[in-house]
This record gives sequence, structure tokens and C-alpha cells, in this order.
Amino acid sequence: MVTSTVKLKDKLHAKEIVVAPGVYDALGASLAQSAGFDTVYLSGASLAYTKLGQPDIGLLSFTEIADSLWRIRDRTDLSIVADCDTGFGNALNAMRCVKMLERAGANAIQLEDQTYPKRCGHLAGKNLIPLNEMVGKLKAALDARQSEDTLIVARTDALGVIGTDEAIERALAFKECGADMVFVEGIRSDDDIQKIMTALNGEIPIMANMVEGGDTPLKNAEILQELGFSLVIFPGALVRAVTAMASEFFATLKKDGTTDNFRDRMLNFTQLNEFLGTAEMLAMGQKYEGDK
Repeated sequence: MVTSTVKLKDKLHAKEIVVAPGVYDALGASLAQSAGFDTVYLSGASLAYTKLGQPDIGLLSFTEIADSLWRIRDRTDLSIVADCDTGFGNALNAMRCVKMLERAGANAIQLEDQTYPKRCGHLAGKNLIPLNEMVGKLKAALDARQSEDTLIVARTDALGVIGTDEAIERALAFKECGADMVFVEGIRSDDDIQKIMTALNGEIPIMANMVEGGDTPLKNAEILQELGFSLVIFPGALVRAVTAMASEFFATLKKDGTTDNFRDRMLNFTQLNEFLGTAEMLAMGQKYEGDK
């Protein structure tokens, strides 16, 4: 297990980019931690895909995010960036979301400037709230947090709706109101990246989003670091990998009536329990049973 005592805020201001895979449950988060990651991204899209079996079009509720977050926090000591969509309403709703997610263990909370219900940043048909309304929600979120180590991430979807210049204007306004990191969603080109980096001038951490098949050209972490990004998320990659593998698994089981031809790609009962630490947990429980 990887344990980091370095605060997420300090990681984001270091030279090396933070790579955060998207997760949606405690098992996935614990697998990420076992693989060596120290930060994960609790993806609203991935929660919609897995909890609801539905697309990311604003169907997810806040309580479903909070419930998933505290389960992940209970299982891991990773830094967790929690996607809170639009804050599920106005400034007062955003304040309540921040308070609850901070208590549930979020190290950073992301809010976006879409109208509610929102939709995936890589889908067409998004609508934005006015800039002054979003700035007010961000100020409310900043006031609501109990610790300055709980970061507020400000996302704008303006690039794909009204253009790059407007997205930069919003990102600058988010920086000025005190957001800890900005996230310009749906970047389409290297020219967009250059304009954004020039405008923000290294004065605030900037987040990148890699979506396989989405609007933004895929780049690896090393290249993104050279371009000036502080954090890169891969929010739905795990769901896409699991969906592909599970589809193949079910097809094999349906055809063969057995898992024999898939067993080289799965853990057996013993291996899974070894990963979960079953023996250690049972042994710990026995310490409290007393003499019989």
C-alpha cells in the first residue's frame, strides 16, 4: 500500500504532474493505491455509468456521490478529488455539498459552470450559467470549507459552448476569486492549450482531462507536464476497461457454460481474498473476541 503524507496542495505546486485515475468504488480505489497511485478522481460520469447504468446527463444525485466518497475514504488513504458536478443548485446548495464532501474525506472538490441538470463535458448541447453566478458559487464553496487544505477546483465548459477566449475569461475570473485549481474542459487543440497556459501564466494549477474518444487529443502525463498542467485525470478509463473485459467475460460464460476459458484473466477465490486482506481482518477480529 502506498501512503503519502504530502498534501495534495503541495503536490499540485510541485514540478511533477499528479496522475489521478478515475474511480467509482472502494475496490477500484484500493486497486489504484496498490498499483502505486497516491491520488484518485471520483468521477461523476463513472458513478452514473456504474451505479445507474446510465449516461452522464445529470441523473446522478449528490447523495450517491457522497456515499461513494466515504466508502472510498474508509478503504484508502489516497488523496481524493471529488467531482461535485454543478453543486446541485445555487450557492447555498454548493456550500452544503462542500461541507458534506469535506466531512466524507474529499481532498479537493470540483464544481462546474453548467446549468443543472448538467451533462458530460464531451457531449454536445451543454448550457452555462452566467459568469457572475459561477463566481458566487465558488466564493460560497470557499467559505464553506473547514480547511484551506480542502481544495476547490473550478471547471468551465465554456470552450465548447462559446469559445476559447470566453473559457479563458472564466478561468481567470475563477483564479481571481480564490479557486485553488482551474479546469478548462473540452480542450480541442494544442493552440487552445497554448492560449490557456499563456493567459494563466503559471499562477494557478491547471487540470487536464483525458477521455478516450472525447474532444481533447490524448496525451501522456509527461507531455502534459511539459505543457504546464499540474494534474491529469483519466475519469472514465477504468469503466471503459471493465466494460470491455466484462462483456468478453459474459460472452465466454454464455457460450461455454463455464469460466474455464477466462480463468487466466481473473483472480481465483484465494487470490481475491489475499488482495482484500481477509485473513488479516479475521485475525484482527479474533483479538477482540476474548476468552471462550
